[in-house]
Amino acid sequence: MKQRPTTNGKVSVTFELPAVDAHAACLCGDFNDWVEDAQPMRRRKDGIFATTMRLAPGAYQFRYLVDGDRWMNDWNADRYEHNAFGSDNSVVVVEAQASGRSPQSS
Repeated sequence: MKQRPTTNGKVSVTFELPAVDAHAACLCGDFNDWVEDAQPMRRRKDGIFATTMRLAPGAYQFRYLVDGDRWMNDWNADRYEHNAFGSDNSVVVVEAQASGRSPQSS
């Protein structure tokens, strides 16, 4: 995940799901109340699904919903948290950054 500061104290976070055999993918998590179609991802020419969100500093649980019925984690997550469904959620940690800093990847 790539993070870069914005001018309003939030951080622009780009989520990327490697090329998978799928027609569609959505990003679901704490930041959008786990609404399954709130943050659709776009497939790039290289086959990777990607989307960018502006998030306030904090830790957020999330997963990718692929083709409306398959949940996937992000292998580049900062950590994983057990969920109530017997599996794990990915976690991204967004840290406060001074604007003007160079982009960082985690």
